[in-house]
Amino acid sequence: MAGGGSGRVPTGHAAETFISEHTFREGHRAVEGGSASKKRKREGKGDPSVMSGAGAYRGPWAKYEEERPDAASDEEFGSDVEVEIVYEEDEIEDNPDRAPEKLAGTDYRDTEAEGERSEFVGSRQYDYQGRTYMHVPTDLDIKLSGDYEPKNFIPKKLTHTYRYHTKAITQVRFIPDSGHLLLSASADSNMALWDCYNQRELLRTYSGHNKSVVDIDFNPSGTQFVSASYDRQMKLWDTETGKCLNRFTSGKTPHVVRFNPGTPHEFLAGMSDKKILQYDTRSGEMVQEYDHHLGAINTITFCDENRRFITTSDDRSVRAWEYGIPVPIKFIAEPHMFSMVRSSPHPSGKYVAMQSSDNQITVYSSTDKFRQNRKKSYRGHDVSGYAPDVAISPDGQFITSGSGSGEVFVWDWKSCKVWHKIQASDAPVLAVQWHPRESSKLITGDNNGILKYWD
Repeated sequence: MAGGGSGRVPTGHAAETFISEHTFREGHRAVEGGSASKKRKREGKGDPSVMSGAGAYRGPWAKYEEERPDAASDEEFGSDVEVEIVYEEDEIEDNPDRAPEKLAGTDYRDTEAEGERSEFVGSRQYDYQGRTYMHVPTDLDIKLSGDYEPKNFIPKKLTHTYRYHTKAITQVRFIPDSGHLLLSASADSNMALWDCYNQRELLRTYSGHNKSVVDIDFNPSGTQFVSASYDRQMKLWDTETGKCLNRFTSGKTPHVVRFNPGTPHEFLAGMSDKKILQYDTRSGEMVQEYDHHLGAINTITFCDENRRFITTSDDRSVRAWEYGIPVPIKFIAEPHMFSMVRSSPHPSGKYVAMQSSDNQITVYSSTDKFRQNRKKSYRGHDVSGYAPDVAISPDGQFITSGSGSGEVFVWDWKSCKVWHKIQASDAPVLAVQWHPRESSKLITGDNNGILKYWD
């Protein structure tokens, strides 16, 4: 090779010179490990049936053999000598003292080790006939069982205040049909059961989660309810005894849980990892998975006589499903849509009201077409940064929502006009539900943990 002249290179000054091909090859061999007679060999590939230890399979990852002393010839070692390799895993297995595992800052404790507790705190657990609070009272002015034709009026005055929780009320539920009991869930990780009649006292507390309880739902008979928490656990409780009957978890955070009214031993859970999971309360197993959304699930609403359900997500879409079939039958996603954070079915079974993050309530049909009703939009309240509940009166005449300003808004379902506003709190009102039997009873829960009963 020949060259002439000199020049600057990025790493300094280089001067060209002359070197013969033979000299170059000799120098290259010396750098690469000596002459051809001392060329390094790879270790044997090993036996594919051996996973670790001597003779383990190494395949194309076999290392080069270590350089041997000059005194040892190839004849002395043999051409196919096997080299024993000691792996670090073997030494670790022999060491009985393992370092304690440390939790990362985002890890959760195992709540199964926490234990669930429930305490009856009412004045009297049994009546003169030995019946518990689960018995529907019959000595009241209103009939709480049997057929009922609802007729609702707007509530105007505060009749009672319930105090127990220390943090925000996240959800409230009247016991199905009769409504004589009220269940509340809170960010203080506890749940409470209240009497809606008689002394209107706190009856029973339920604790067992170690983070905020985000949602609760009764089974159709009210004998059990399921709770979902940010500790990534869902728990099934006996309403009467307070016993935790089962635990469910997928390792992700549940955002919403709903029992199927037509299949009372199954419930759906909307998760933070965009999946909807279907659980059987009898076996404790997951029996179906719906995985088409692109963001965390926010709402699940049953429709069409519980044969179908509608879901919304942080991906700003609405999807409709056949119960038990993990393929959507309808997908709605338009540029103007925002995330829907809460929902409520209309008593007629034809519509679902959705609390949209752009300070309005939108309405979608829950029949075969599953499309938005552009004529129905309820505005005036502020929901930015919060997820206030939305509730429709049992007769379908009024639609109600909490707000970030502490007001409860009541709109007329047909005209979409604000009929009334209740200043329910000086903190955001997150939970609101109509009593299933009373004509004008409404419960609200605010960010301070206070429940208020309106009539």
